[in-house]
Amino acid sequence: MFAEVAFPIRSFQTFTYSISVQHISSIVVGTRVSVPFRNKIIQGIVVKIKKNNSYPGSIKRIIEPVDKVQVITSPLWELITWVSKYYMTPIGKVANSVVPKSLSSNYKPQLEKYVQARKKVDLEKVSKLKNTSPKQFLVFNIINEKNITHKVSSFKKIVGNPLQICISLENKGLIKLIEKPKIPDFNQSIFEPVFKDIIFNKDQKLVINKIINSLKKHNFNSFLLHGVTGSGKTEIYIETVRYCLSQKRNAIILLPEISLTPQIAGRFRAVFGDIVAIWHSKLKVPQRSWTWGKICIGDFKIVIGARSAIFSPLKNVGLIIVDEEQESSFYQDAKEPRYHARDVALMRGSFEKSTVIVASATPSLESFYNFQQKKIEYLRLPKRFGNAKYPEVHIVDMLSNQEETGKFDQVISGLLQDKIEEKLKKNEQIILIQNRRGFSPIVKCKDCGAQVMCNQCKIALTYHKSKNKLICHFCSFFVKNEMLICQECGKPNLIYSGTGTQKVEQLIRETFPKAKICRLDMDTSKSNIGLTSILKSFSNQEFDILIGTQMVAKGLDFPNATLVGIINADLGLYLPDFRATEKVFQLIYQASGRSGRSSKKGEVVIQTYSPNSEVIKNAKDLNVAKFYETELLEREELNYPPYSWLAKVEFIGPDRTRLCSLTEKFKHNLKGVYTGLDILGPAPCFLEKLKNNYRFQLVFKSKKNFDPNGIYLHNFIDNNFKNYNNKKLLGQNKINIYFDPISLI
Repeated sequence: MFAEVAFPIRSFQTFTYSISVQHISSIVVGTRVSVPFRNKIIQGIVVKIKKNNSYPGSIKRIIEPVDKVQVITSPLWELITWVSKYYMTPIGKVANSVVPKSLSSNYKPQLEKYVQARKKVDLEKVSKLKNTSPKQFLVFNIINEKNITHKVSSFKKIVGNPLQICISLENKGLIKLIEKPKIPDFNQSIFEPVFKDIIFNKDQKLVINKIINSLKKHNFNSFLLHGVTGSGKTEIYIETVRYCLSQKRNAIILLPEISLTPQIAGRFRAVFGDIVAIWHSKLKVPQRSWTWGKICIGDFKIVIGARSAIFSPLKNVGLIIVDEEQESSFYQDAKEPRYHARDVALMRGSFEKSTVIVASATPSLESFYNFQQKKIEYLRLPKRFGNAKYPEVHIVDMLSNQEETGKFDQVISGLLQDKIEEKLKKNEQIILIQNRRGFSPIVKCKDCGAQVMCNQCKIALTYHKSKNKLICHFCSFFVKNEMLICQECGKPNLIYSGTGTQKVEQLIRETFPKAKICRLDMDTSKSNIGLTSILKSFSNQEFDILIGTQMVAKGLDFPNATLVGIINADLGLYLPDFRATEKVFQLIYQASGRSGRSSKKGEVVIQTYSPNSEVIKNAKDLNVAKFYETELLEREELNYPPYSWLAKVEFIGPDRTRLCSLTEKFKHNLKGVYTGLDILGPAPCFLEKLKNNYRFQLVFKSKKNFDPNGIYLHNFIDNNFKNYNNKKLLGQNKINIYFDPISLI
């Protein structure tokens, strides 16, 4: 028997290996194997089993399977195959994303030493210890008295070398040393379990019944759950997962932000206990390996996590929930495979014959359009849960406000300041959102006006006051502030302008010195512990004011938060991206939804320089329907999704002139151009230079009325760019292909 094995490389080529008799029964399609490749032993994945070999050269033998249990189920393998074909990515790369080399079902956790008292001991030996070894006597008495198993390390507080003392006690026959697997600590990664007695309202009951009826059929079905902020979507998730488990089937819950995981996981742990697994990128390696192994053997029935959780090796999946499905963080574009987790979830649901729920208060235009086209069943939650009322929304025209006050560098308006003061007096909490981290995003020369740029990217450096550095947010290049001079004229006279979260924090501390303030952005939440700690502290009302980026704008539930201030609602509004207005609307609407989620009155202050913008007006009125109506008309007129299929081909290289020439050559040689296909470019990307490489792009739009399934576009890209890894053709350059890109920036 022979196997075709794929590796995580940019080539679609597979390699033939023979299977020894002892491994024939344990190697199937989707099995990870160790194989000799050139002069190394590496991991690959079996993509095909065949009886005969057509390869003319010498055939090497598979050494052994990597995993002892089946990791990739048949539906999961179907999903890997689909992702490879749809997103035009070598299957070895897709498989490596699903099951990274660092993960193994054979993972063996570290062992920890424990001690327990023996049933019968020599009392004379114990008596002697009191005089000869008082520390041993002390430890023995603790162990013997409580008659439970103790962790050896727990005695560090009372003796210097607890292990040596315990070994001595064991040698004397007084105690017994044992080893247990070390279970990674997840307590710092989740909120304490929160128990809620829920009485469902009429709308919730209707939604739950629809989903349960779907689960009963054991067939693929998909729902768009459109529920306003605070409508009790999480309670519906819990109830439907409960029914799914009663059918002996399992569930996956996808969240767009790691910041949402601790709170949601706490809610689920309160109901379902230890069968809930947490999965995201900020888990430490032991936590990831232990969790992954437990999922493989079936100890976990529910997986809650970020984008990559859709590939978890959970068997017998009956329910998949994609929360905040509109979020761009569900789209993976940093490395291959480049995929949208929402669409992958729908495909996994079809392969698993599962019920799939995509949920949001502000659905993506694609999902909303699919409901209009009756491709997905629509479920509505139009009211907030319990007695919660919609917040009162105020718009502050910052331009008029600055002209009236004469303060042209004003960050916090008078109205927002008054509202903060009012809420602090009532012991209520405030959330302030500024979707830009650092202190000052713009640093200019006072003499010549030149902006300080990154040496490796065509991007302005951001001043981080806490580190006293100017940092590039794309490549991490930095310059110490005290060493900085203008790159153009060489003078040290620099002006710091613009506003990031650090500046907001400083201003708020100066204005409200007695208030307890915390900040949540990428700088303060680099570790999972730091992230969870900040959210827990705010939830426990240890802080009065939470300042953050979009991380705090969605999905989180803080009942005592009654004021949300959006510092600069215009950020991103005028970017050259067809989704710019949609993203701004969603951010403002979602941010507003963090206020007034209990019986207390909620308020929102939106600070903007564009008060007459239809996007801002619709967000103020929380008018989702009107925004969608307007936006869909514009999208249809310009032939952008959801009315077309979209693909972006990005050319990357160190030499701008050669790269431009290469892109033009590809454009000139395009074959199979068809009716309904629009070609934009070639043109420099909006962020033209990143990490010392230039970027050019071709954008392809295929009209859905000509190409209803996107097949024409896929074939077109396949025919013209399949050899994108050809070094003779590309030289130092490379090509990235993006299907259904979330952004053209």
